[in-house]
Amino acid sequence: MGRKIVLWLLWVGFITYVLLLAPLDQPGTLTYIQKLVTFQWVGINPVVIVLFSLMGVWPMVYACFMFLDSRMQAISAWPAFLASNGAGAIGMLPYLILREPSQNFHGPKGILLKVLDSRASGAFLCLGTIGLLIYAWLAGDWSDFIRQWHSDRFIHAMSLDFCLFCLVFPSLLGDDMARRGLKDSRIFWAVALVPLLGPLVYLCLRPPVPESTAEVALS
Repeated sequence: MGRKIVLWLLWVGFITYVLLLAPLDQPGTLTYIQKLVTFQWVGINPVVIVLFSLMGVWPMVYACFMFLDSRMQAISAWPAFLASNGAGAIGMLPYLILREPSQNFHGPKGILLKVLDSRASGAFLCLGTIGLLIYAWLAGDWSDFIRQWHSDRFIHAMSLDFCLFCLVFPSLLGDDMARRGLKDSRIFWAVALVPLLGPLVYLCLRPPVPESTAEVALS
């Protein structure tokens, strides 16, 4: 119950902050977002491009945890996954709030679950993320990004949304480790305390969840 209260407070608090306390919207924000979505990136700070791209990586990272987890839940992971691709962590949090702790997995893994559970998927996401980070570090204008963070609601909210993804990620990690027989708390903290790269390295190295022929309880 305590976990759910904390997640609920984070959800409400983030929405309240963005609506009431974040910097005001700037003229042309919708056009700016449209350019990012349609890859018209000429003239846009590479740091912003990379941050926007990483906001697409996070839902995929969560998918590698949620879809296995949702097999044993009364709720589906699909609505949260789809919502998170448009609304970020705000779209993800309802699933994290409503799910119940579950350290088991029963039944066969279909094609989707096998892909999401594979180390190859983790490696693909990890290599792509490292490439993006190198691009931001070498080509980005960080002073301009800091200026935009202070003055632009979209950049400000997207940055905080990235941080929120990092903050709530451990709520899925413990149960995922238990399904795989990983009991060392040092693994948990090493993964949880390194933003994004910790979860990505975990995806590259974690053993697969055992598949069974037992009847699927919830799909």
